[in-house]
Amino acid sequence: MKTMTSLLMAICLTLALPAWAEVSRDAAAATAQQVSAGRVLSVEKTQQQGRTVWRVKMLTTQGEVKVILVDAATGRTL
Repeated sequence: MKTMTSLLMAICLTLALPAWAEVSRDAAAATAQQVSAGRVLSVEKTQQQGRTVWRVKMLTTQGEVKVILVDAATGRTL
């Protein structure tokens, strides 16, 4: 019984890990590059509307500076 309980707890913790995971600076930069082709100028972690986001500043291929926000918890662009 003890082994089964330990196994069940290990499975639950493994499934919960993605909820605790945070998107890295490099992953946020890669996400921003998928959204807008260009060169990453800077990546900063900041707060936006009560959530932690990566603020990725990019220089597009057209020469424009563009800011892309990437949610630090989910990796989705805002």
